[in-house]
Parts: sequence; C-alpha cells; structure tokens
Amino acid sequence: MSETQTNKSRRRTLLGEVVSDKMDKTVVVQVTRRYRHPRYKKYVQERIRYKTHDEGNEAKVGDKVRIIESRPRAKDKRWALQAILERGIGFQ
Repeated sequence: MSETQTNKSRRRTLLGEVVSDKMDKTVVVQVTRRYRHPRYKKYVQERIRYKTHDEGNEAKVGDKVRIIESRPRAKDKRWALQAILERGIGFQ
C-alpha cells in the first residue's frame, strides 16, 4: 500500500447544524441534503438528524459542526463530533 492510502480514513464525515444540546455528552446534528428527484426532476431537501457524541459538551445550538462516523456508543449514537466550524447564535 502506498502512503496516501494508509492515511485516508474510511469513516464518513458530514457537515451539519446542532439543533439540540439538552443531553449530557450528546448533541443532535441536523444534516441537510439537496438532491434532484428522479421522477419529477424537482430539487428536494432531505433533513436527517444524527445523535452525536460530544465528550466535552462544547457544541451549542446553532453551531455548524463536522461529525465523523464512530463505533456505537449507545442505541442510537454512532457519530462523534470532529470539529466546530462556526459558532452560532444559540439559545442561552
């Protein structure tokens, strides 16, 4: 294997916005995907919400974040917070 293949991660990363931070060490991240409908040729927005592990409780509502696929940590939690890209105006 070459050096570039060993450094490349197989885990998926997604960009989204934190919509809930009420749980301990968990945030809910909403990822919006826009695609063209195959039959009607209209652009459709699809929103998926992922429960994400946030070890330090750093992310707040409104933050733009990058999440990465991880091992299962709970029944519904299979993603981890990788980085906070932009601070949002959250609820205080």
